[in-house]
Amino acid sequence: MRKHALSALAAMLAGLVFRISATEWLFLLLSITLVIAFEIMNSAIENVVDLASNYHFSMLAKNAKDMAAGAVLVVSGFALLTGLVIFVPKFWALVFG
Repeated sequence: MRKHALSALAAMLAGLVFRISATEWLFLLLSITLVIAFEIMNSAIENVVDLASNYHFSMLAKNAKDMAAGAVLVVSGFALLTGLVIFVPKFWALVFG
């Protein structure tokens, strides 16, 4: 979660530096919000699964935790792609333009 929080802060600072448009802010903040929400859900699912399995190993419990973590990975990939679409052209123009 700390890495995601630092990434979100860096993305928002970059948004201020590059003066991104309102639409770009919308997508950036949506991506950040989704990652945070999915991280919270992942933590909740892990806690519930641990409690339900009485802290003993179970393949079903492992699969549930892996699927929750996979959902975070998918949303994080979307956030990364969003950041690349927004910031790479601006950085490219700054360096080579």
